[in-house]
Amino acid sequence: MMEFSFGEPAVLITLLLVPILIYLYKIYDKKKKMAAMKFSSISNIRKISSKSVRFYLPFVLILLVISLMIVGLADPRIPLKVAKKGVNVVLVIDDSGSMAATDYKPTRLDAAKNSAKILINSLKPNDNVGIVVFESGATTACYLTPFKDRAIEKLMAIKQRQGATAIGDGLSLAVDMATSIPNRRKVIILLSDGVNNAGVISPADAAKYAKVNNIQVYTVGMGSERPVVLGYDFFGNPQYAKLDEKTLKSIAEETGGKYFKSVNRDTLNEIYRNIGQNIKRDWEETSIKDWFFVAALIVLLIDTYIIYGKYRIVV
Repeated sequence: MMEFSFGEPAVLITLLLVPILIYLYKIYDKKKKMAAMKFSSISNIRKISSKSVRFYLPFVLILLVISLMIVGLADPRIPLKVAKKGVNVVLVIDDSGSMAATDYKPTRLDAAKNSAKILINSLKPNDNVGIVVFESGATTACYLTPFKDRAIEKLMAIKQRQGATAIGDGLSLAVDMATSIPNRRKVIILLSDGVNNAGVISPADAAKYAKVNNIQVYTVGMGSERPVVLGYDFFGNPQYAKLDEKTLKSIAEETGGKYFKSVNRDTLNEIYRNIGQNIKRDWEETSIKDWFFVAALIVLLIDTYIIYGKYRIVV
């Protein structure tokens, strides 16, 4: 249910002027009647005593104008689900060596970029988007920008690297980016297909850093239904891609976000599409004081016409 609030509620106390004005008008009208009766005939006295509602309409409309103006000056507001300031959205993408796996065609990294593009295209015009990539360390691929085309261009230019996986470094850099433009809701979407095995900041510490800054982190685990061989060690033993779901779930829970598991390109696309559609946005209080001022002006014009127009009331 939509509720009113006021930016200057103290101004509403001046509405007490309305009953005071009504009281003073009654005294004035009574005195005017008594003065008229002293010098009027019987027929005129009957006319004075039987004034219609229309006779009092100009005064009623003036009271309405005053009331509308007072309410307008109190700055009435209604909550609208529109984030005029927008949301800072930072995409954190794993581009470590395991992202070169081809179980997602053509590669995991390419699939991740295409899915991220879906999310970027779903953002609102006032939203900002930035991109962080991580492997053995974390770097900025695109600073926060409202220009979605530019962000997509930077996204598609991300190159495959061969480093380890520094989830904590990637997340902490994303927090710094998300907070670089203040007074906005902040959301991070972190994708990884591996286990944190590099970097100087642990995923747990990075998650706490995000929580302190009131940032929701959605985590996406990229894996397959079957084991994926990434290569072979010195002894010829296969090296499999390992997804650390426990860490990703912990990050999401710590920050009030959600964890999603992807097993193929289609599910990955659907995950990013749903995240983009369900990013939480603040209810902003939108001032509607101008509505009251316009209404007051319209009522004043009507009142002026009633008093001075073709069908004016002669008092």
